[in-house]
Amino acid sequence: MTNGRDTPVNSRKDEFGDLRKGTIRRRTRRVVSGVLRGFMRLLFGFRVQGAEHIPKTGAFILISNHIANADPLLIQIAMKRNVHFFTKKEAFAVPVIGRVAAWSGAFPIDRGTADRKAIRRGLAALEQGLGVGIYPEGTRSINFGLQKGFSGAGMIAVMSGAPVVPAIITGSERMPGNGKKGKLTANLERPDPGHEGVLLQFGAPFVIPRERDGKRVSPEQATDIMMMALARMLPPGYRGVYADRVAAETGPLPTAV
Repeated sequence: MTNGRDTPVNSRKDEFGDLRKGTIRRRTRRVVSGVLRGFMRLLFGFRVQGAEHIPKTGAFILISNHIANADPLLIQIAMKRNVHFFTKKEAFAVPVIGRVAAWSGAFPIDRGTADRKAIRRGLAALEQGLGVGIYPEGTRSINFGLQKGFSGAGMIAVMSGAPVVPAIITGSERMPGNGKKGKLTANLERPDPGHEGVLLQFGAPFVIPRERDGKRVSPEQATDIMMMALARMLPPGYRGVYADRVAAETGPLPTAV
Protein backbone atom coordinates (compact mmCIF):
# COMPACT_ATOMS: atom_id res chain seq x y z
CA MET A 1 0.00 0.00 0.00
CA THR A 2 1.31 3.45 -0.90
CA ASN A 3 0.35 7.06 -0.39
CA GLY A 4 -0.17 9.76 -3.05
CA ARG A 5 3.57 9.97 -3.75
CA ASP A 6 4.16 6.20 -4.08
CA THR A 7 5.91 5.98 -0.69
CA PRO A 8 5.34 2.76 1.32
CA VAL A 9 2.92 3.73 4.09
CA ASN A 10 4.37 1.32 6.68
CA SER A 11 7.97 2.50 6.31
CA ARG A 12 7.99 4.35 9.65
CA LYS A 13 5.72 2.04 11.65
CA ASP A 14 8.51 0.32 13.55
CA GLU A 15 10.11 3.62 14.55
CA PHE A 16 7.04 5.33 16.00
CA GLY A 17 4.37 2.68 16.54
CA ASP A 18 0.67 3.55 16.82
CA LEU A 19 0.59 7.33 17.17
CA ARG A 20 -2.99 7.29 18.44
CA LYS A 21 -1.79 5.67 21.65
CA GLY A 22 -1.87 8.04 24.60
CA THR A 23 -3.92 10.72 22.84
CA ILE A 24 -7.34 11.96 23.86
CA ARG A 25 -10.29 9.76 22.88
CA ARG A 26 -13.00 11.08 20.59
CA ARG A 27 -15.78 11.06 23.19
CA THR A 28 -13.64 12.75 25.83
CA ARG A 29 -12.45 15.23 23.24
CA ARG A 30 -16.01 16.13 22.35
CA VAL A 31 -16.87 16.94 25.97
CA VAL A 32 -13.67 18.87 26.72
CA SER A 33 -13.80 20.81 23.45
CA GLY A 34 -17.44 21.72 23.96
CA VAL A 35 -16.74 23.15 27.40
CA LEU A 36 -13.70 25.10 26.23
CA ARG A 37 -15.48 26.45 23.17
CA GLY A 38 -18.22 27.75 25.44
CA PHE A 39 -15.68 29.57 27.62
CA MET A 40 -13.86 31.01 24.61
CA ARG A 41 -17.13 32.16 23.07
CA LEU A 42 -18.19 33.82 26.32
CA LEU A 43 -14.84 35.47 27.10
CA PHE A 44 -13.51 36.32 23.64
CA GLY A 45 -16.38 35.99 21.19
CA PHE A 46 -14.75 32.94 19.60
CA ARG A 47 -16.46 31.66 16.43
CA VAL A 48 -15.67 28.93 13.91
CA GLN A 49 -16.55 28.81 10.22
CA GLY A 50 -15.91 26.13 7.61
CA ALA A 51 -15.40 23.18 9.98
CA GLU A 52 -17.11 21.00 7.37
CA HIS A 53 -13.91 21.23 5.31
CA ILE A 54 -12.02 19.04 7.80
CA PRO A 55 -11.94 15.48 6.40
CA LYS A 56 -13.87 13.08 8.63
CA THR A 57 -11.35 10.32 8.00
CA GLY A 58 -7.91 9.90 6.47
CA ALA A 59 -4.72 11.90 6.44
CA PHE A 60 -4.60 15.66 5.97
CA ILE A 61 -2.22 18.54 6.62
CA LEU A 62 -3.60 21.56 8.46
CA ILE A 63 -1.76 24.84 7.88
CA SER A 64 -2.48 28.12 9.62
CA ASN A 65 -1.23 31.60 10.30
CA HIS A 66 0.03 32.09 13.86
CA ILE A 67 -0.45 35.34 15.77
CA ALA A 68 -1.12 34.34 19.39
CA ASN A 69 -0.19 31.70 21.96
CA ALA A 70 -3.82 30.57 22.08
CA ASP A 71 -3.98 29.65 18.37
CA PRO A 72 -3.17 25.91 18.73
CA LEU A 73 -5.78 25.54 21.49
CA LEU A 74 -8.40 27.34 19.42
CA ILE A 75 -7.76 25.05 16.48
CA GLN A 76 -7.93 21.91 18.59
CA ILE A 77 -11.22 22.78 20.32
CA ALA A 78 -12.79 23.72 16.98
CA MET A 79 -12.26 20.23 15.56
CA LYS A 80 -13.72 16.79 16.15
CA ARG A 81 -10.39 15.13 15.32
CA ASN A 82 -6.97 15.44 16.86
CA VAL A 83 -4.38 17.38 14.93
CA HIS A 84 -0.83 16.22 15.60
CA PHE A 85 0.95 19.57 15.58
CA PHE A 86 4.63 20.20 15.08
CA THR A 87 5.28 22.06 18.35
CA LYS A 88 8.40 23.82 19.58
CA LYS A 89 10.29 21.53 21.94
CA GLU A 90 10.44 24.23 24.61
CA ALA A 91 6.68 23.87 25.15
CA PHE A 92 7.12 20.31 26.42
CA ALA A 93 9.34 21.57 29.24
CA VAL A 94 6.31 23.32 30.78
CA PRO A 95 4.55 20.56 32.79
CA VAL A 96 0.86 21.35 32.17
CA ILE A 97 1.27 22.70 28.63
CA GLY A 98 3.52 19.82 27.61
CA ARG A 99 1.10 17.25 28.97
CA VAL A 100 -1.90 18.78 27.22
CA ALA A 101 0.05 19.12 23.97
CA ALA A 102 1.07 15.45 24.04
CA TRP A 103 -2.52 14.47 24.83
CA SER A 104 -3.63 16.11 21.60
CA GLY A 105 -0.90 14.33 19.64
CA ALA A 106 1.54 17.24 19.40
CA PHE A 107 5.20 16.34 19.08
CA PRO A 108 8.40 18.36 19.52
CA ILE A 109 10.43 19.98 16.80
CA ASP A 110 13.77 21.71 17.21
CA ARG A 111 13.14 24.99 15.44
CA GLY A 112 15.92 26.49 13.40
CA THR A 113 17.36 23.09 12.49
CA ALA A 114 16.58 20.39 9.95
CA ASP A 115 14.87 18.19 12.55
CA ARG A 116 14.72 14.95 10.59
CA LYS A 117 13.13 12.97 13.41
CA ALA A 118 10.25 15.44 13.65
CA ILE A 119 9.75 15.27 9.90
CA ARG A 120 9.69 11.45 10.02
CA ARG A 121 7.21 11.63 12.90
CA GLY A 122 4.93 13.93 10.93
CA LEU A 123 5.07 11.67 7.88
CA ALA A 124 4.37 8.62 10.06
CA ALA A 125 1.23 10.30 11.40
CA LEU A 126 0.03 10.96 7.87
CA GLU A 127 0.81 7.38 6.88
CA GLN A 128 -1.44 6.26 9.73
CA GLY A 129 -4.31 8.37 8.42
CA LEU A 130 -4.00 11.14 11.03
CA GLY A 131 -4.16 14.92 10.75
CA VAL A 132 -0.88 16.82 11.05
CA GLY A 133 -0.72 20.52 11.90
CA ILE A 134 2.02 22.83 10.64
CA TYR A 135 2.67 26.51 11.10
CA PRO A 136 4.65 27.10 7.89
CA GLU A 137 6.11 30.35 9.27
CA GLY A 138 7.76 28.34 12.05
CA THR A 139 6.78 30.74 14.83
CA ARG A 140 4.32 33.45 15.76
CA SER A 141 4.34 36.58 13.65
CA ILE A 142 5.74 39.61 15.42
CA ASN A 143 3.63 42.06 13.40
CA PHE A 144 0.43 39.99 12.87
CA GLY A 145 1.12 39.60 9.13
CA LEU A 146 2.30 36.47 7.34
CA GLN A 147 6.05 35.93 7.27
CA LYS A 148 7.82 33.89 4.60
CA GLY A 149 7.08 30.18 5.01
CA PHE A 150 9.81 27.58 5.52
CA SER A 151 10.35 24.77 3.02
CA GLY A 152 9.82 22.01 5.60
CA ALA A 153 6.06 22.41 5.31
CA GLY A 154 6.23 22.00 1.56
CA MET A 155 8.54 19.01 1.89
CA ILE A 156 6.00 17.15 4.00
CA ALA A 157 3.18 18.01 1.59
CA VAL A 158 5.22 16.85 -1.42
CA MET A 159 6.45 13.65 0.23
CA SER A 160 3.05 12.62 1.61
CA GLY A 161 0.69 13.76 -1.12
CA ALA A 162 -1.88 14.45 1.62
CA PRO A 163 -4.60 17.06 1.10
CA VAL A 164 -3.88 20.43 2.67
CA VAL A 165 -6.53 22.26 4.70
CA PRO A 166 -5.85 26.00 5.15
CA ALA A 167 -7.03 27.70 8.34
CA ILE A 168 -6.83 31.34 9.33
CA ILE A 169 -7.23 32.97 12.73
CA THR A 170 -8.03 36.66 13.10
CA GLY A 171 -8.58 38.59 16.30
CA SER A 172 -6.63 36.23 18.59
CA GLU A 173 -3.85 38.83 18.81
CA ARG A 174 -6.22 40.69 21.16
CA MET A 175 -6.20 37.83 23.65
CA PRO A 176 -4.00 37.92 26.78
CA GLY A 177 -1.11 35.57 27.54
CA ASN A 178 1.18 36.24 24.60
CA GLY A 179 4.42 36.39 26.59
CA LYS A 180 7.48 38.30 25.42
CA LYS A 181 6.23 38.66 21.86
CA GLY A 182 3.02 40.08 23.23
CA LYS A 183 5.02 42.83 24.91
CA LEU A 184 6.92 43.53 21.70
CA THR A 185 3.70 43.95 19.77
CA ALA A 186 1.76 45.81 22.47
CA ASN A 187 2.25 49.20 20.83
CA LEU A 188 1.77 48.08 17.24
CA GLU A 189 -1.33 49.03 15.32
CA ARG A 190 -3.64 46.05 15.14
CA PRO A 191 -4.89 44.99 11.70
CA ASP A 192 -8.61 45.23 11.02
CA PRO A 193 -10.08 41.71 10.97
CA GLY A 194 -13.47 42.97 9.84
CA HIS A 195 -15.28 41.38 12.79
CA GLU A 196 -15.64 41.44 16.55
CA GLY A 197 -14.03 38.81 18.75
CA VAL A 198 -11.92 35.92 17.47
CA LEU A 199 -12.70 34.07 14.25
CA LEU A 200 -11.25 30.77 13.02
CA GLN A 201 -12.01 29.88 9.40
CA PHE A 202 -11.21 26.62 7.63
CA GLY A 203 -10.89 26.62 3.85
CA ALA A 204 -11.50 23.92 1.27
CA PRO A 205 -8.80 21.21 1.03
CA PHE A 206 -6.43 21.32 -1.92
CA VAL A 207 -3.59 19.19 -3.21
CA ILE A 208 -0.09 20.27 -4.13
CA PRO A 209 0.44 19.49 -7.82
CA ARG A 210 3.20 17.07 -8.76
CA GLU A 211 4.47 19.33 -11.52
CA ARG A 212 4.44 22.98 -12.50
CA ASP A 213 5.47 24.13 -15.98
CA GLY A 214 6.66 20.61 -16.74
CA LYS A 215 8.99 20.45 -13.72
CA ARG A 216 8.58 18.63 -10.44
CA VAL A 217 7.29 20.92 -7.70
CA SER A 218 10.00 21.60 -5.12
CA PRO A 219 9.43 21.91 -1.35
CA GLU A 220 9.98 25.66 -1.66
CA GLN A 221 7.35 25.95 -4.38
CA ALA A 222 4.94 23.79 -2.39
CA THR A 223 5.35 26.02 0.66
CA ASP A 224 4.73 29.07 -1.49
CA ILE A 225 1.48 27.53 -2.77
CA MET A 226 0.44 26.85 0.83
CA MET A 227 1.28 30.35 2.03
CA MET A 228 -0.56 31.97 -0.85
CA ALA A 229 -3.64 29.89 0.00
CA LEU A 230 -3.54 31.36 3.51
CA ALA A 231 -2.88 34.87 2.22
CA ARG A 232 -5.88 34.73 -0.11
CA MET A 233 -8.15 33.88 2.82
CA LEU A 234 -6.79 36.53 5.19
CA PRO A 235 -7.99 40.15 5.40
CA PRO A 236 -5.46 42.53 3.80
CA GLY A 237 -3.89 43.64 7.10
CA TYR A 238 -2.85 40.08 7.94
CA ARG A 239 -1.28 39.10 4.61
CA GLY A 240 2.18 40.37 5.48
CA VAL A 241 4.89 39.68 2.91
CA TYR A 242 2.33 38.10 0.55
CA ALA A 243 0.03 41.15 0.45
CA ASP A 244 1.27 42.62 -2.84
CA ARG A 245 1.12 39.29 -4.64
CA VAL A 246 -2.44 38.61 -3.55
CA ALA A 247 -3.48 42.10 -4.62
CA ALA A 248 -1.88 41.68 -8.04
CA GLU A 249 -2.48 38.05 -8.91
CA THR A 250 -4.91 36.80 -11.49
CA GLY A 251 -3.85 33.15 -11.50
CA PRO A 252 -6.01 30.15 -10.54
CA LEU A 253 -6.46 28.85 -7.02
CA PRO A 254 -4.94 25.48 -6.02
CA THR A 255 -6.82 22.41 -7.21
CA ALA A 256 -9.61 21.60 -4.72
CA VAL A 257 -10.02 18.04 -3.48
